[in-house]
Amino acid sequence: MKKELFLIAFLISSIISFCQKETLNKTSAGFPVNYEEDSVGTYTLPDLLTLSNGKKITDAKTWTEKRRPELLKLLEAIEYGKMPSAVPLSANLFDKGTLVLNGTAIRKQVTIYFGKDTSDHKLDLLVYLPVNTSKPVPLLVNISFVANCQAVDDPDVRIGYTWTKEGKHIKADQPGRFGKMDPSQFISQGIGFATFYYGDIEPDFKEGVKYGIRSQYLKHGQSLPADDEWGAISAWAWGLSRVMDYLETDKQIDAKRVALQGTSRLGKTVLWAGVHDIRFKMVIASCSGEGGAAISRRNYGENIKHITDTSRYYYQFAPAYHTYANKVNSLPFDAHALVSLMAPRPLLLQTGDTDYWSDPKGEFLAAVGAEPVYHLFKEKGPGTTVMPEAGDISLMNKLGYYMHKGGHGTIPSDWPLFINYMKKYL
Repeated sequence: MKKELFLIAFLISSIISFCQKETLNKTSAGFPVNYEEDSVGTYTLPDLLTLSNGKKITDAKTWTEKRRPELLKLLEAIEYGKMPSAVPLSANLFDKGTLVLNGTAIRKQVTIYFGKDTSDHKLDLLVYLPVNTSKPVPLLVNISFVANCQAVDDPDVRIGYTWTKEGKHIKADQPGRFGKMDPSQFISQGIGFATFYYGDIEPDFKEGVKYGIRSQYLKHGQSLPADDEWGAISAWAWGLSRVMDYLETDKQIDAKRVALQGTSRLGKTVLWAGVHDIRFKMVIASCSGEGGAAISRRNYGENIKHITDTSRYYYQFAPAYHTYANKVNSLPFDAHALVSLMAPRPLLLQTGDTDYWSDPKGEFLAAVGAEPVYHLFKEKGPGTTVMPEAGDISLMNKLGYYMHKGGHGTIPSDWPLFINYMKKYL
């Protein structure tokens, strides 16, 4: 009887999955999209534990001093683009600590400038910190698709500005396109919560470079960054590092326990920011997909050809990445390399079981591929090569993987799991 019920459940699940896939786009940027496992193709991932000179790595010291720098330079030059160095910190704390959330938290609002105080390049950071604490607290920094006033239910948060897809900079006095965050769920656990709008750093469209921080670093005669220079993802990651510069000055925040969270393209962003700036002690990358934690060599869902096409998100990456659209197997790295560069710090890859476009299995396989690096530090990865079921929380290790039941993004039930992950490892 149990066998029959299992077969019936499996059949129903397969039919639902088939129907959901049938509604997905079959092409993107004019190229076909594959959603079938039997058509992903064959591939071999580059060996993470072999140096460019052919020598094998067997210890954490060699990884940290030799292999990690090799891989970081490759990812920087080919996929995300080189970032400029830091700028001198300049900030205006215009909300110095207002008591909110029924007296359980204080709210701070600060403008962080990318240069002089008169600069047009700046972001507003919104921070909530628990009141009942005698020492600096850990903090989750969320990089958001919406302005701060749209991200939380707090009428006294400064009304910001957002960018439309058409390139208009408009006042954010209407509800955002996503649900609001509840900072109290962090506060009640002794954790701070911070958020800011990614478009403050650079707008998210093709011509955004004209208005964003990258425009300030174009060399004479340049209208676009060079082949190995930063795309928009690197620009947003660079902005996260400037946020960290500020957080290190706030004595109420434990800057040695700061975690990052972002979703979709911002999942890619927090992963790259955490890899590039080791001051971030944890990353929760949600549905980062192609160009993030999903294996590029797998022909499943979105691939390099789709994402780097000039009709889509070419501007988010180093221009050099586009040249691998038709030769992905010649990439000297893959997503497992990106994931491995977080070692030994905690990294949680969160996906959704019906987020076929972002390839949840590809993210799981990247974690499996990166696990040997975590083992060098005597830390645990997934610990299995068997893809987990949706809702399985058993793989939330130092290198963790969690897949909710549902599609692209984060859902309300994800956040308590993120908080527990922070409590466990921060």
